[in-house]
Amino acid sequence: MCGISGEARFDGRSPDAAAVTRMTEAMRSRGPDDEGLFADGWVTLGHRRLTIIDLSDAGGQPMVRDDLGLALVFNGCIYNYPELREELRRAGYAFHSTSDTEVILVAYAHWGDRFVDHLVGMFAIGLVDRVRRRLILARDRLGIKPLYLAETPGRLRFASTLPALLRAGDVDTGIDPVALHHYLSWHSIVPAPRTVLRGVRKLPPATLRVIEADGRSREEVYWRPDYVREPADAGMDAGDWRAAIGDALRAAVRRRLVADVPVGVLLSGGLDSSLIVALLAEAGQQHLRTFSIGFDSRDGESGDEFHYSDLVARAYDTDHHRIRLDDDDLVPAVRRAVLAMTEPMGSHDVVAFHLLSEQVAQHVKVAQSGQGADEVFAGYGYHQPLVEAPRHGAAETFAAAFFDRGHDELRRIVGPAYALEHDASRDLLTGHLAAPGAQTALDAVLRLDTHLMLPDDPVKRVDSMSMAWGLEVRTPFLDQDLVTLAAHCPPEHKVSLGGKGVLKEVAREVLPAEVIDRPKGYFPVPALRKVDGPVRELVAEALQAPVARERGLFRPEYVAHLLAEPDRAEAAAGSNKLWQLGLLELWLQTHDIR
Repeated sequence: MCGISGEARFDGRSPDAAAVTRMTEAMRSRGPDDEGLFADGWVTLGHRRLTIIDLSDAGGQPMVRDDLGLALVFNGCIYNYPELREELRRAGYAFHSTSDTEVILVAYAHWGDRFVDHLVGMFAIGLVDRVRRRLILARDRLGIKPLYLAETPGRLRFASTLPALLRAGDVDTGIDPVALHHYLSWHSIVPAPRTVLRGVRKLPPATLRVIEADGRSREEVYWRPDYVREPADAGMDAGDWRAAIGDALRAAVRRRLVADVPVGVLLSGGLDSSLIVALLAEAGQQHLRTFSIGFDSRDGESGDEFHYSDLVARAYDTDHHRIRLDDDDLVPAVRRAVLAMTEPMGSHDVVAFHLLSEQVAQHVKVAQSGQGADEVFAGYGYHQPLVEAPRHGAAETFAAAFFDRGHDELRRIVGPAYALEHDASRDLLTGHLAAPGAQTALDAVLRLDTHLMLPDDPVKRVDSMSMAWGLEVRTPFLDQDLVTLAAHCPPEHKVSLGGKGVLKEVAREVLPAEVIDRPKGYFPVPALRKVDGPVRELVAEALQAPVARERGLFRPEYVAHLLAEPDRAEAAAGSNKLWQLGLLELWLQTHDIR
């Protein structure tokens, strides 16, 4: 896990090494252990290192192999690097380190652009082919590791975070109206390639981009599983699917143990993280370090799930850390979490993840977490009605359950400069759901959830908050083989038992029934859900600041309505509109975007 950055010039000028250094320094928290810079004429690379695999200097970056004519910066972890290393050794290649980084370099030397097909893991890569004068950018299949781009005539910059690009300077920081439409429609999600800023884009998941020294480039989506039933699986019954999913999940959990440092687990007490603990214990891991967080209760809403996390910790004899924080910790934590956000994130639990990561990083550098299970295995309530929905009706069913606001409402609340004539969010939704490769309405929505929404909501949230403290979080439910298998699994096995049915059946082999059959929980932060007291004051200050009024993102009368009646507005919309708007403005102001 690291922070990567770079600049390529196509106009005959040398890259701005000082700008690359500023980007690299802005990501110190992502890689507190070391730093490096590499210049090669038209490309300069920067790197901050978090030592996880090969703790020696030999694993440092940028990594250069003069004999291969290659240089690389890389963020993430390649879980199958020992197997690839042995395969490449047999093919005649020598290695000078025990790192997964060097395996990527040699894999490119051997397979060329197809090297990404052989990588199992999470990664964002910037690779310079010094002989062919090419820059290769690549992002992992599920978008677990981020890669942001800022392009101007004659120049391309990239970095692991958007704020790092801002630190380099010369970025168009105007608000992208389409991205704003997505943010206000989809629980603050802005899918790749857009960001809320016009001048910054994201490399989409599962994408390889090749940039020539003259500025020409091409992009390729190198992985896209079909959400259809495979003829080879026609004879499988519910028991067969349970066994197959269980085997794939066990392999995914074991893969994510590869490290030269201890690996812990973020244990919420829910099914997903509890199942990870159980499978690790089953695999022989003893005295795992597990971590749970809780907050003050409010108005009858519990602020923790310690009952369940304690139950699992006792059952598997983990070294459990129960972290309790009170409401007084939240306001300063909100400000720190906003500073750590790579993009505005309107979920309440982003602050909880920030506080949890701060505590966990004091004990371990790596932890496994349960993100992705709901998207992959149909764990949300809106998945249920999609079982009966016709294939062509997926968009209407999804929109009714998921959209925060419709297009007409958006036109009434955003400032005139940002109002769109067309319904950009519905257009993107409809196009994605109608694409071939999904057999049923639920298949189409699960594909949307997993490949479009997920990378820019829970995955981005966890990466940003954990890496703010130099903590690497690994997500077994987003293992590429498990996701492919789940895509082929008949929807009725996933949506059964109120959602994640096949996963619950796997869990019955290893978990207490009380954990499996409990009501679905979320990361509870009651004080933020209410948006009252000091938290409300913070949000109100951001929305009423002179820079916010000058920016004009939202109509003043709408902001006044939310500030006057936040509780009623929240109840009517089914989401925290005040928090969502205030968080966006707070993020823009924190990063001095005007």
